[in-house]
Amino acid sequence: MKIASMFGRGAPVVSFEFFPPKTEDGVEQLYKTVEELRPCRPSFVSVTFGAGGSTRDRTIDLVTRIQQHLGITTMAHLTCVGSTRSEIRDILRRLHEGGVRNILALRGDPPKGESEFKPVPDGFRYASELIAFIREQPFDFCIGAACYPEGHVETRDLEVDLQNLVTKVGRGVDFLVSQLFFDNEDYRAFVRRARSAGVLCPIVPGLMPITNVSQVERFTQMCGSRIPQELRRRLRIVTADASAVVATGVQWAVDQGRALLRDGAPGLHFYTLNRSSATLAVHAALGL
Repeated sequence: MKIASMFGRGAPVVSFEFFPPKTEDGVEQLYKTVEELRPCRPSFVSVTFGAGGSTRDRTIDLVTRIQQHLGITTMAHLTCVGSTRSEIRDILRRLHEGGVRNILALRGDPPKGESEFKPVPDGFRYASELIAFIREQPFDFCIGAACYPEGHVETRDLEVDLQNLVTKVGRGVDFLVSQLFFDNEDYRAFVRRARSAGVLCPIVPGLMPITNVSQVERFTQMCGSRIPQELRRRLRIVTADASAVVATGVQWAVDQGRALLRDGAPGLHFYTLNRSSATLAVHAALGL
C-alpha cells in the first residue's frame, strides 16, 4: 500500500523507524524487534539507508523481507551518498521487484570524517534532484521526504530552509516526516510557515522516546535539535537511574504525542533506535 493513501482516513498514521545492523546476527535481532512491534499494527515501518556495500543491501533486504513475510507496509530510505544515477536506478528496480512502493528520499549525511557533503560523479547533490530522478523512472513510487522544524543543521536560516523545502516538495513529494524534536511549538511554528509557503502535503512529526541521556545529547548535536530546559531539568534529576531516565523519556514522548494528535497532526513517526520497549510503552499510553 502507498503511504499517501493512508492519510485522511480518520485515524493517525503511526510508523516506526529502524536502521540496518552491521551484522547478520543484528539483522535477526532487528527482525525480532519488528515482530514485537507488530501487535501495534503500525501503518508502516521504515529502514534507514547506508551508503554502499552490505549496509545498503541490508536495507533493501530488510524492507522486502518485512513486507513480504510480516505483511507490514514498508518504506525504504534512499540517499544520494556514494551512489551514481545508474546505481540509484538499480536500487529502485530491486525495491520495486520486491514489492516495496514507498521511499523516503534524502540527501544523506556526509561520510564519516568529512565535514561537507560531496556528490560522487554522476550523482546527486540535493534530495530535490533525487526526487525528480525517481519521478522520471518507470516505477510508481510514493515518495516521502524529510523536513526540519528547527531548520536543517547545515542551514540554520529558517527562511532559506523553507525555500529548500518548497523546491523539494515541488519535485514530487507526497508527504513529509520531520526530524526529531522535543518542543511541540517548534513543530507547530514550522507547519504554519510551511502552509503559508504553499506546502500542502501531510507533515508527520517525528518523536524519539529518550532512553539514554548521553545518547540523546549526541543525536541532538548531530541533527541540530534542541533539548528544552524543562526536559533537561527532569533528566538531570534522574541521570544516575537508568530506568528512571527511560520512564522520563517515555512520559515526555507520551505528552508530546497526545498534544500533537489533539492539535491535528496526521500521525506520529517513532525513531525506535532498533528497540521496542520504549516505543511500545508510548504507543500503549497513547492508545493508538
